Amino acid sequence: MRQIPMTVAGAEALRNELVRLKSEDRPRIIAAIADAREHGDLKENAEYHAAREQQSFCEGRIQEIEGKLSNAQIIDITKLPETGRVIFGTTVTIYNIKTEEEVTYRIVGDDEAEIRKNLLSINSPIARALIGKSVDDVVVVGTPSGNIEYEIVSVAHL
Repeated sequence: MRQIPMTVAGAEALRNELVRLKSEDRPRIIAAIADAREHGDLKENAEYHAAREQQSFCEGRIQEIEGKLSNAQIIDITKLPETGRVIFGTTVTIYNIKTEEEVTYRIVGDDEAEIRKNLLSINSPIARALIGKSVDDVVVVGTPSGNIEYEIVSVAHL
């Protein structure tokens, strides 16, 4: 299996979710299943089926997180030399040449990406266009509505 790039914060968030799933959610679901079993006929017991569905989801998510963490390549951007180039984990400010708008993104792993918090997936078109570029470089990002030109304003290791 290929390595999954992840920031230190992203790995920590997954570890916290895993602990919660194992120590809180799993026991709660097991108790709900046991309680629903006591209500008799399992074929027509909606509570039982709902609890089993929750259990299936919980166990699936535990396996998914364990798999990701076991294949994680945790990158601590603060320990890498600042080259001025955009790499995984850097915080980059770009300027849209057409709209004259400036926006700052942090390039993170797929699990950490959240556009509302300006966390951009390494696999997104914008991030792929920015990787390897430096301040003052102009990058062209292809979008469904056409190409957009951005100028890199700053690159920081935060």
